[in-house]
Amino acid sequence: MAEALLRHYAGDRFAVYSAGLDPKGIHPMTVQVMEEIGIPLVGQHAKHVREYMGKLHFGYLITVCAAAEQQCPTTFPDISHRLHWSFDDPAAEEGTAEEKLQKFREVRDQINRRVQEWLTKQDAEKT
Repeated sequence: MAEALLRHYAGDRFAVYSAGLDPKGIHPMTVQVMEEIGIPLVGQHAKHVREYMGKLHFGYLITVCAAAEQQCPTTFPDISHRLHWSFDDPAAEEGTAEEKLQKFREVRDQINRRVQEWLTKQDAEKT
């Protein structure tokens, strides 16, 4: 979700990549809630962090869950800034299908707000 939202709002300003430590594919409810706000995930797929380590320079490394923050290599090469934005993993939500879907929407909205706030801060720092 974070990759798609950042690309949606600022893909012209940032090269956006996403990877995980244990990629399992994109959850169908992620696809659904992103399509609800008009952001299809066409072309996105789950990738392992090893695809990028040592191959690209990243101005920012942003982790979005506690497990990633704890397990992400601390010596990730070519990182200028490391940020952590903690969000619940909606796939871990238990309950009915509707309760799970609501959790995905909640996390999507939280990530959406955080991305927009960060971009506003980036713009302010440039002036």
